[in-house]
This record gives sequence, structure tokens and C-alpha cells, in this order.
Amino acid sequence: MNKTLFSLSLAGATLAAGTGNAMAQVNTVKAGLIYYQTHAETTGITGIGVPAGADAEVGNATTLLLSFEREIAPNIGVELVLGWPPTIKANGAGTVPFLGEVLTAKNIAPTLMFNYHFGDRSATWRPYLGLGVNYTYFADAKTPYGWDVNLSSSWGLAAHAGIDYAISKQWGLFASIAKVQVKSDLVAIGATVLQTTIDFKPVTYAAGVSYRF
Repeated sequence: MNKTLFSLSLAGATLAAGTGNAMAQVNTVKAGLIYYQTHAETTGITGIGVPAGADAEVGNATTLLLSFEREIAPNIGVELVLGWPPTIKANGAGTVPFLGEVLTAKNIAPTLMFNYHFGDRSATWRPYLGLGVNYTYFADAKTPYGWDVNLSSSWGLAAHAGIDYAISKQWGLFASIAKVQVKSDLVAIGATVLQTTIDFKPVTYAAGVSYRF
């Protein structure tokens, strides 16, 4: 191989390597805390022997957050958001506040988001918006009154907005706020059959650390 051909080959290899690096996909793992704030509304609790106006008030919860995002195009990523299932609690309300805590359940809610990141990936501050779908499954539903409780699963839209702050090329911090559609039909069977539909209307607040590779 003569010197000219060798030089052209070397230049082509260097250009290809540079192009490959520029187009390399980036993965990001995030871990932190998430605060699950409900703005729940119900259709009221109905059933034989249940006093008119009986209702339930759903509380908030805090848990651990873990997510994985894969860049699929410049500025666009697909993110799977998971969390350690928090315990959701509900107390008697309306005409039955004296019942106290009437329900606890684990909230398992994986969410798939499609995100758009503003600016270049090398930016120190990088805001993003995302839209996706949430699946919520309620496990280990219990009541101190011995009822057999079932909460239906829920599919709904999810949207979030957040910002990433780069500490280094790999490490960073993040914060986000999200709105999720979660609605479930509750049936409790005991001395009577109780029914209601709960629209949780949760807003979540998350913050933590990120690692990019």
C-alpha cells in the first residue's frame, strides 16, 4: 500500500470513528426519592347498610425511585420509571370518619415515557418534557375490618417535566414533576358488599442522582 492510499485509509477510519462517537447512544440511570401526592375523588361508598354520605380519604406516600432511559435519537429518549411499591392508605370520611384507617394497599406502577431533551447533551442544565403510559396494579390490599378487598388495575396517560444538572460527564442531579391518570374500582366483601370508584389524580415529585454511560 503506498503512502497516499494509507493516508486516505487512515483519514477514513478516523472520520468513521468520529462519526460513530457522535452518533453513540447514551443510557441514563436515575435513582432517588419520589413523593406521591394524591388528589383523590371517589363516587362515594355504597352498599347495603352503608350510611348515606360514607366516603374514604386517600393519603400520600413517599418511596424510592429507579429509572432507566435509552437515547433513541438526538434529544429523544425512552425511559422506564419504576419505584419501590409505596403503601397507599385510606381513612373513613364523610359520614364515617370514626372508622379510621379502612384500607392499605401496595401501589405497583411502572411507567413508560418518551422524553424530549432540550439543548445539547453536553449542557450543564438540560430541561426535558415527556409523555407516556402508566400501568398501576394494587397488591396486598388489606382492611382491619376483615373484608375481602379488591382494587382493579389501571391504565392511563402520564406526563412529566424535569431538569438534569451535570456534575461531570457521567454524574448528575435531576428533579421532576409528573401527572398521572390512575382510576380503580374497589369492591370489598364482608358482612355486606361495599363499592366505590377511586380517581387518584396523583401528582408526583421526584429528585435524585443520575449516571450516564
